[in-house]
Amino acid sequence: KRGRVRGRLRHLPMKPNDPPTVKLFIDGKFVDSKTDKWIDIHNPATNEVIGRVPQSTKAEMDAAVAACKRAFPAWADTSILSRQQVLLRYQQLIKDNLVRNLTGVFLLEVVEHACSVTSLMLGETMPSITKDMDLYSYRLPLGVCAGIAPFNFPAMIPLWMFPMAMVCGNTFLMKPSERVPGATMLLAKLLQDSGAPDGTLNIIHGQHEAVNFICDHPDIKAISFVGSNQAGEYIFERGSRNGKRVQANMGAKNHGVVMPDANKENTLNQLVGAAFGAAGQRCMALSTAILVGEAKKWLPELVERTKKLRVNPNMTCYKEEIFGPVLVVLEAETLDEAIKIVNDNPYGNGTAIFTTNGATARKYSHMVDVGQVGVNVPIPVPLPMFSFTGSRSSFRGDTNFYGKQGIQFYTQLKTITSQWKEEDASLSSPAVVMPTMGR
Repeated sequence: KRGRVRGRLRHLPMKPNDPPTVKLFIDGKFVDSKTDKWIDIHNPATNEVIGRVPQSTKAEMDAAVAACKRAFPAWADTSILSRQQVLLRYQQLIKDNLVRNLTGVFLLEVVEHACSVTSLMLGETMPSITKDMDLYSYRLPLGVCAGIAPFNFPAMIPLWMFPMAMVCGNTFLMKPSERVPGATMLLAKLLQDSGAPDGTLNIIHGQHEAVNFICDHPDIKAISFVGSNQAGEYIFERGSRNGKRVQANMGAKNHGVVMPDANKENTLNQLVGAAFGAAGQRCMALSTAILVGEAKKWLPELVERTKKLRVNPNMTCYKEEIFGPVLVVLEAETLDEAIKIVNDNPYGNGTAIFTTNGATARKYSHMVDVGQVGVNVPIPVPLPMFSFTGSRSSFRGDTNFYGKQGIQFYTQLKTITSQWKEEDASLSSPAVVMPTMGR
């Protein structure tokens, strides 16, 4: 149908007048694909084909993983302070070049958090567990990790993934959405300019073949995914079956519960913004409002505010099937009934309650079975120092994105039990050289 943006696989050779093609990024080089399978990139406003992205060949994908694998030993052995310096330069380059030009929000915050990872990488120590014996643990990188990103936030979601993985000492294989690969390619160029060694980040493109490759390749140790439930369940099952760690952040049905004591003006404005902002194409968008008790009288005013969204009968979204900005409104007599409605839904990404009563907010926050709760905050996405904690059918895996959980996902613990008998100690000269980043 017109208006839909769908990647269409083309099995035709490229012609001189065809739209520009997206390159691969392998071992520090932007290279042309040798494929004969191309996916159209559409301008979502006009559906015009503005470029083509390759379905990477098996040889190209193997080369990308091989580059990651070659780069891993030296990168993992690089001091964490040196890796941090790369990310600090990367943060500045993003600020200077991309913040005003990309749709990805949250750009600097997620990279800033990756820069501060040193304190979260600390291990644990217990001295003298018995005579002359100490026990300690520390975190090590996994190896080659991979990410599969969606179309709706083409810069933000990749930045949830590879900066955190890389500062922990991993190398990374990224597959951006075939609909909007350009943002990730720009991010790769800036990472290269920040001094990241060749091979530490590699980018492939494609659809099902690329996803299956990532799920099956034995050298890939972990997969991060954000996208639909259908794809996420498939990737989680296939990747886990092949012995990989998988974190899959998937779909949602986010509820906003409106109590009759809520601030009416603020609440109605926030409902409209959370439901219809970004055309509803975000996993944390509010898709259901529950008006509790007397709050149901606010419905006419809510409808009135949506009229300001400037939709008219000439627009495609009026004439054809709608894919995003829809708000379902339900009524509940009590808070307990509203909580039951939310908990009976299988998803657990986010929810919000609008109230001026602290006890009501506390009861809702504790009783609702949803991973992220907002109190008078319609889209409760945590800042990067916390973790994204969607739950139930909105998430598969045991460790979620960024924050402490992100560190845990991209690292593994090693525990060492060490015994040095006191009677074997010998005299030694004191060291007077100040330790530095390179030592």
